[in-house]
Amino acid sequence: MSTALIIIDIQNDYFPNGNMELVNPDKAAANAAKVLKWFRQNNKDNIFHIQHIAANPAIGFFLPDTEGAEIHETVQPLQNESIIIKHFPNSFLNTDLESKLKERGVTKVVVVGMMTHMCIDATVRAAVDLGFEATLIEDACATRDLSYEGKDVTAEQVHYAFVGALNGIYANVISTEHFVK
Repeated sequence: MSTALIIIDIQNDYFPNGNMELVNPDKAAANAAKVLKWFRQNNKDNIFHIQHIAANPAIGFFLPDTEGAEIHETVQPLQNESIIIKHFPNSFLNTDLESKLKERGVTKVVVVGMMTHMCIDATVRAAVDLGFEATLIEDACATRDLSYEGKDVTAEQVHYAFVGALNGIYANVISTEHFVK
């Protein structure tokens, strides 16, 4: 059984002064970098960087050929690591991620990245639906405050609601420290 790391959308627009700034992206990226370092030392052939490029400029971030769409320096891909471009929250939708994982005999995925309530949730659920076993490194993920009908939900509440929903049925949810031990 082979395991792959999927690093989702750790891109400049999510950081301070970006077009879609998240809450605590630096902390999440630092933890993702620790997981990436572990993979580079222990499983260097199965690292996949997912880069979201906006198909619709109206969304206002991850626009093609902008600095904001570039992968953040904390998790810069090495030349031998796969970069998969996506245009939807689900990293498997209209990409070759599934086929690349299956070509390498991958049965388990470890997921880190941004945003917890959108691309992380969509990708983890899709991975399991496609037959992969998923581990989510929750403190290597970040999201943002949300609002609906005048009700404000903090990023922390959003994050833990989605992580809690994924835990058990869709993913083994653990911390960076637990993973790298």
